Amino acid sequence: MWRESALLMILLFRLEQICATSKQGHACPPSSCGKVTNITHPFRLKGDPENCGDHRYELTCENNVTLLSLYSGKYLVQAINYNNFTIRVVDPGVQQSNCSNIPRYFLSQSNFRDSYAYTDMDAYQTSQPRLSNQTFYFNHDRFHTVNSEPVFEHIVFMNCSHPVSDNLKYVDTAPCVNWHSKGYMFAIAGDLISEDLEVGCHVKLVTLTSWWGLHAHKYSYTEIHKALVYGFEISWMIRACNDICGNLASSCNWDTSGLVDCSLDCHSFLGILDICGKGNGRPIWYQLLLYARDTIYGVWIGLVERIKGHNTGFDGNYKLGLIIGQYVLPSFWAGRLLFGMTLFIALLIYKWKNRHSSIYENIENYLEHANLMPIRYSYKEIKKITGGFKDKLGEGGYGSVFKGKLSSGSWVAVKMLSKSRGEGQDFISEVATIGKIYHQNIVKLIGFCVQGSKRALVYEFMSNGSLDKIIFSKDGSAHLSYDEIYNISIGIAKGIAYLHHGCEMQILHFDIKPHNILLDENFTPKVSDFGLAKLYPINNSIATMTGARGTIGYMAPELFYKNIGRISHKADVYSFGMLLMEMTNKRKNLNPHAEHSSQLYFPLWIYKHIGKEKDIEMEDVTHEEKEVAKKMIIIALWCIQLKPSDRPSMNRVIEMLEGDIDNLEIPPKPTLYPHETMASDTSFTFSSDSFM
Repeated sequence: MWRESALLMILLFRLEQICATSKQGHACPPSSCGKVTNITHPFRLKGDPENCGDHRYELTCENNVTLLSLYSGKYLVQAINYNNFTIRVVDPGVQQSNCSNIPRYFLSQSNFRDSYAYTDMDAYQTSQPRLSNQTFYFNHDRFHTVNSEPVFEHIVFMNCSHPVSDNLKYVDTAPCVNWHSKGYMFAIAGDLISEDLEVGCHVKLVTLTSWWGLHAHKYSYTEIHKALVYGFEISWMIRACNDICGNLASSCNWDTSGLVDCSLDCHSFLGILDICGKGNGRPIWYQLLLYARDTIYGVWIGLVERIKGHNTGFDGNYKLGLIIGQYVLPSFWAGRLLFGMTLFIALLIYKWKNRHSSIYENIENYLEHANLMPIRYSYKEIKKITGGFKDKLGEGGYGSVFKGKLSSGSWVAVKMLSKSRGEGQDFISEVATIGKIYHQNIVKLIGFCVQGSKRALVYEFMSNGSLDKIIFSKDGSAHLSYDEIYNISIGIAKGIAYLHHGCEMQILHFDIKPHNILLDENFTPKVSDFGLAKLYPINNSIATMTGARGTIGYMAPELFYKNIGRISHKADVYSFGMLLMEMTNKRKNLNPHAEHSSQLYFPLWIYKHIGKEKDIEMEDVTHEEKEVAKKMIIIALWCIQLKPSDRPSMNRVIEMLEGDIDNLEIPPKPTLYPHETMASDTSFTFSSDSFM
């Protein structure tokens, strides 16, 4: 009876939703912008009445062009399909009449959730659950199997130092895209696996397409360009399911006829899954479960009657329960108590002897259940890669770094961890944070090793080392011009901005400093060392922490003091500001060897010169380089403001770096120390120097 009531509730709920949707559609006429017409629920244009559409699906109309804001980019909307619940967009960097342009934004499936769930609150998904023609039978009823079909595939742009002719997956982009001055550019349709990675090649850009004709035959870059012009689709079926099925249904799928299928699961007395409204025929195993239920119920009734001291006379399973309760259970409980005490003592002894092994078990459990892209190496393979750990690059607080070489010929840096925080959380944090990240300004994790107490991380090798060796060089052997320093600062800012806004989870680094910025052979910066990083939901602007973390001199003041502001991604902005100041000054911000006391703390000294519009004394630099340095200093002063709310976001920092200096305002004077007292219950986590 209750199953029929549940079905009736769903029908009434659907009827109410249909009426509500009808009223909403009548009150909100479709919007249009450019070639995209009939913009209606759940989509809306910015500026539409508040009751129209869903704000998660808000589009903007700029210069008569419909735009969709997706992560850190704005994409051109080509079409909205209300029949299969998809929206097709194109990267603004792609032009139909000019194949020399490549996409502007880095976007891959890792930006979205990996799996589809009806209860997810994400606006867009990468696949759709569809009922296939394959069927199975349960409880004398026929059911369809459910397949999760992707709505797009990847196109990967590779930058190689030499031509690649023996791998058919590598499609030469010439003569459309000519990169001979920076190497050779190739495009790959589909996912990039480790076997396809050629020596001397690295990922330049990843984008998406829903043009599915690239795998049928050998294709040229002209066809890849057509796929880029076509764009890619993302699914908004989650919203359609919510409109059609409501919150009472258990699952929502797209059936073979193109309609949305809603279903409701019911549960029996013991929580056994059943299909609501189906027949009464039961399999044998189901009848056995019902028999077990009656027996357990009989044991309970028998015990109650025994305690009361009278017997009303039960038959069948209930009588069996009375016998068990009177004779079997007392002996069973006594034996169970003795066994439990023995087991508890043995467990205490085992825990005492193996109290340190929990670190390794914690790491093993994480790696077993995590869906990781990097390769897992054995310790024997690590020794082979490093040649027996003979070429040591450096040593830090958490271990040593050795130079190694893969069987493919690529050079790598192997970081052997000797110390660990907590339950191996620094190792887990580093693998979890950058295991799925592919960005040109973030160091690439190639693989890892976990074998007993041995833990190692395998990274791409950075031939120019860390930034601190360049900007703090005493002999001037590694001199960089201000134009090169400026380009490096933009790359660092883009890497940090991607961590904050470009991933499915917001990543806060908490240890931005020159030592953790690595430079490749082209002096392209890479953010590294994620041992102190924390992951938070992308829509959560406030971070919760039990203690401060980072390196003295780069840590944001809100990590130390009360009442300044909440801890958020603005802590990384502060660290970047201190880093940018040192890059411009080419020395530490705190200079104990300064000739005058006013020069002891560089940010305060330079602010006085900037504020009074004094000329900055710099040797062997042009007027243009002075202007670049001045712009970097002004931006750095904005980043190191005391209150987090006064600092810009990393996206805004990039705009300021790439913009004109005349558009920059002089920020307020940076405060060295706040008036608030330091929290007495604050604990600290400081990073020591490490190498990559």
